[in-house]
Amino acid sequence: MGDPVGFKKYNRKTIPRRKSTKRIEDWKEIYTSWSLKESHEQSSRCMDCGIPFCNNGCPLGNLIPEFNDLVSEGNWEEAIVRLHSTNNFPEFTGRICPAPCEAACTLSINSEPVTIEMIEKTITDTAWENGWIKPEKPKFRTNKNIAIVGSGPAGLAAAQQLNRAGHYVTVFERNEVIGGLLSIGIPEFKLEKKIVNRRIDQMKKEGIKFQVNTDVGIDIKPSDLIKKYDAICLAGGSTVPRDLDIKGREYKGIHFAMDYLSQQNSILRGDKLIDKRINAEGKNVVIIGGGDTGADCLGTSIRQNAKNIIQIEILPRPPIERNEDNPWPNWPMVFKSSSAHEEGGERDYNILTKNFISDSKNNVKKLECVRVEWIKESNKKIMKEIPNSNFAIEAELVLIAMGFTNPQHEGLLNDLKLNYDNRGNVKANKKMQSNIDKIFTCGDMHRGQSLVVHAIASGRKCARNIDVFLEGKSSLPSVQEYIRPI
Repeated sequence: MGDPVGFKKYNRKTIPRRKSTKRIEDWKEIYTSWSLKESHEQSSRCMDCGIPFCNNGCPLGNLIPEFNDLVSEGNWEEAIVRLHSTNNFPEFTGRICPAPCEAACTLSINSEPVTIEMIEKTITDTAWENGWIKPEKPKFRTNKNIAIVGSGPAGLAAAQQLNRAGHYVTVFERNEVIGGLLSIGIPEFKLEKKIVNRRIDQMKKEGIKFQVNTDVGIDIKPSDLIKKYDAICLAGGSTVPRDLDIKGREYKGIHFAMDYLSQQNSILRGDKLIDKRINAEGKNVVIIGGGDTGADCLGTSIRQNAKNIIQIEILPRPPIERNEDNPWPNWPMVFKSSSAHEEGGERDYNILTKNFISDSKNNVKKLECVRVEWIKESNKKIMKEIPNSNFAIEAELVLIAMGFTNPQHEGLLNDLKLNYDNRGNVKANKKMQSNIDKIFTCGDMHRGQSLVVHAIASGRKCARNIDVFLEGKSSLPSVQEYIRPI
């Protein structure tokens, strides 16, 4: 440890965010930076516990006490080596991960955890600034060709690992840009696309091929895919949005959150719009769904100069502190705010949307809602409407941010005759292998909608399984992905 009593000497401090009044005027990253002194102090708060619960809490198994110790000593170059040994893209997780590692930090028992996520971000940014991150070409090449379908975080992680194992890797992406959710869905202010693009450039220089605007199953026949490649990794994600099947859903001005977010990212890239612009400017905006995607819609609506914004959730507001049935080191089910919530808008809970009301031109005008309560019956929480609690919310723009149900079955997956689990995801064995011998699956397509950190872990794990399938053994690291409810 750099300082055995650092956790006593220094309080937790995160990287400052730019003032909310200033950052809503642009789409740039919300964070500033730490000084070297602040980085050293924060990393020295790590106690290097005998049992590092943070390591277990991290789905990637990051060697957190080790890189904290290296940062506290000022050994940044070795810190990025240690971080890269478990995480292909720490600049992504250092910005958009909810940090289950911090929830599991021993200091969380009765104090504030180590700022692991911000240390991870700082290590990676420092490494890029100093030119320490370079293409890592394989020392040898096998004669095996692998297709990765989907270029999100799971597909990218699998591709980089398999390429470094010496295989020839081609990544297919049906959209015009590489990166999946990272490039298309996450707002620029949370993850600037230049950060994604520089990692993709590294992968291209390592020998990975990317093929965009290619819908596998349509542009490439499934039978041709199976014939041409020695192994196939399906990493297409969970892309079917959960809808709200109520009266008035067809009215104009009601959109899925991902359509809204992806369009704004497309505008910032300078693309020509194909669909009509979804714009919050001057409108009353209602976001249905209280999660991170809803918060992304909030931050985007604020930057588009919405008149008024409210984010509603059917579930109760979480408690400020852990309940007795939610002890450390489990994920804390507590009330949290994102950077967007600092910037404006309202949040409300225990609200069920009953139907939409339109004007004479079929434009959405209002939501009719009712308050609900959650009552425990037979060890289950049952939702019940509260009598005489009906009310209306004005809205010219409604964004449905209720998550995703499963990957798209129509097309490739059905044509391949793959089996599905009871949630509609691609069914696979412990080796992440589908009912077709050479086809593997990872990420959200395999486990359902989840976090970017889980996707990277899943991609790394799948890569090792494919390598063993092709070669009988693998030098790629094992990944014991930590599974928790999301």
